[in-house]
Formats: sequence, C-alpha cells, structure tokens
Amino acid sequence: MTPSTRARDIGDRVEAFVRGQIVPYERDPRCGGHGPSDDLVREMRAKAGAAGVLTPHILPDGGHLTHAETAYVHTTPGRSPLGALAVNTAAPDEGNMYLLGKMGSAEQKEHFLKPMIAGTARSAFFMTEPADEGGAGSDPSMMQTTCRQDGNHWVINGRKAFITGAEGAQVGIVMAKAEDVAAGGGACMFLVDLPDPAIRIDRVLDTIDSSMPGGHAELTIDNLRVPADQMLGQPGEGFKYAQVRLAPARLTHCMRWLGCCIRANEIASDYANRRHAFGKPLVDHEGVGFMLAENMIDLKQAELMIDWCAAVLDTGSLGTVESSMTKVAVSEALMRIADRCVQVMGGTGVTRDTIVEQTFREIRAFRIYDGPTEVHKWSLAKKIKRDWKNAQA
Repeated sequence: MTPSTRARDIGDRVEAFVRGQIVPYERDPRCGGHGPSDDLVREMRAKAGAAGVLTPHILPDGGHLTHAETAYVHTTPGRSPLGALAVNTAAPDEGNMYLLGKMGSAEQKEHFLKPMIAGTARSAFFMTEPADEGGAGSDPSMMQTTCRQDGNHWVINGRKAFITGAEGAQVGIVMAKAEDVAAGGGACMFLVDLPDPAIRIDRVLDTIDSSMPGGHAELTIDNLRVPADQMLGQPGEGFKYAQVRLAPARLTHCMRWLGCCIRANEIASDYANRRHAFGKPLVDHEGVGFMLAENMIDLKQAELMIDWCAAVLDTGSLGTVESSMTKVAVSEALMRIADRCVQVMGGTGVTRDTIVEQTFREIRAFRIYDGPTEVHKWSLAKKIKRDWKNAQA
C-alpha cells in the first residue's frame, strides 16, 4: 500500500529525527535492564518536541491518522529501540491514548489524555494478573481483581503482574471485575492518578526485554478508592472496551518492531558486505546471502500483513480475526529476521556493540506480549470450527 502524502511526510521526518538524534542514545548508560530512565525519556521527548515530531499520529486538531497512515508512521521510529519512546508512540501509552480518545469523557480527556499526548505523562494498563495465583492472563475471564461501589467511589482490590511501565507512570487504567451484579457486573475500567499509596509495587521483574521504561511490575492493589466519574464508560463494559484497544495495539506493536528489524537487517547486511572470510565477502557465501534474501522476503510479507489489517480497521471493523492473523504472521517473521541477523554477524551479533542483540531479545518477548502465538492460533481454530458448523446449518 502506498502511504498518503501526509503519512509519508510525517513518517519521513520522524525517521530522519530518530536516525539523526536518537540513535546516539542507544549507548547511553541510562538504558538499563528495566528500560530507559524517565530522565532519558524526558530528554529525548524534549528534542522530539523541538523537532516537531512528538506524538506524530495525533494531529494538531486532535484527530488521529488513519490506521493505514499509522502503519507507515509508526514503523519509522522503530529504526531505534528508543525511537517510539522518544516520539511518544510506544506501548502501552499509544494504545492507552487510543482507548481514551475513543471512550473517555471530555473531562477524562482533559485530565488524563492531554498530558499523555503532550508526552509529559506515562501510563500503564493494569489487566494481567499473577499466573501462580490463578489470575487472568491470556484468558481475561479469569480476572480476580475486584471492584465494589461505595457511595460515589469504587473500591478496588487485587494483584496484577507484568504491568508495563507501572513504576514511574502518572496515569493508570485499571481493570477489575464488579462484585455486585446489580452494580453492573462484569469487568470495569478505571482511570487512576499515579502514584497512589493503595497501589504497591512488590517487584519489577527481570525480563528478557529492556526497551520500556519502568519495566514490568508485579503489584498489589489494596483498597484503592476511585471516584465514580473516573470509571471509563459504563459498569460491566470493560471487556468490550478492551476489544476497542486490542486490535490497534496489536498492530502498532507489529509496526514498531518491523521498523526495528529493518534497522537490524541493515546492520547485518552492512556487516556481511564488509566482512571477508575464505577469500570473499560473507554475502557471497550462499549460507549468508540466502539468509539476507529470506529477510528481504519476510520484511515485505510483514509489511503487507500490517497494511492489510490496517485497511480492515479503517472500515470500522474491530479486526479481531485479522489482527490475530497479523500478530502471528508478523511476530514469527520478525523472529526469523532477528535470529538470522544475529547468525549472519556471528560473535558480533551476540554482543551489545549494535542493536541486533537487543532486537532479538525484544522480538522474542513480542511473540508472547499481546497474546502468544499459540493463543491466537487457538482462537483462529475456534473460528474455523464455528464457521464450519454455521455452513452445515
């Protein structure tokens, strides 16, 4: 799909900014095991603001790029693992901004969304729960965090895990299941100012990935009181609202990591052309040259899957099936690409002298985040069976 003139202009300016001003930060000591520090994020975003590329997917009038346009724009900051953070298109903020833009009241948008768009506030999405306690993960119906109405407040209790960016966030979106069916039942979403003493971070997990500030936290919610007007939407509609966020967030993950794999492949290709072994450049050895050729194919297939799914979302469809297919196809293709880049570069590929090693780690985590490959395939298999049954009727 050919990007619109508007998308190309925005995306090309973002890419030039990331390559010119953000790539040098990749060796900054403020990039730690639990992600870049908030100090580093603020510094990069100040530069993005000065360059006019901060939060590029949201237009000056408050409108949003189409999904097809976003597919181009969001790929460009991926040229660095720090790029999406720098220009404010990173997860979970981008998905949370999208959800608030769709479902938030005018007052909620002013208080919670506005500072997120300005890049002055980070956010966290509190849904996943500890697996060893039987909590919700890929199956959100297992949610154990509860909420009950108490006058003009709701009181929330529970445990959450793998909450990206909770440490250091200023905005939280908390999902909980209503105890009282009469009060709405089902899942509810709440907007919360952070930090809050009722939300205790028990530990920040040491994980394979390291691109997201605040890392991934395990935490306890102990009698968190939230004003009723900070409920997002209506009681019991939380799972429906999660679907609004789900497919676009899956897709923008694909975009970001496609951009990072494009850069990793550039690095591996440069290495293979410069490095000689057994009398000729590595690229002239079929074992190496063919891997790079396969990368070229997988990169294009990933791009086309993203464009196809974005076009579906632009029709107004939730795109649940299409986004599952795209998440599987793209994450698996990007894993192959990242693995080949490491292999092509040999010993250098497993060092942190380039971003290739980090790209490999980030993509390995991406195959699990926003739904493991196997869960998406299971969901698609259920659709196949359902469609078959309907065809027999």
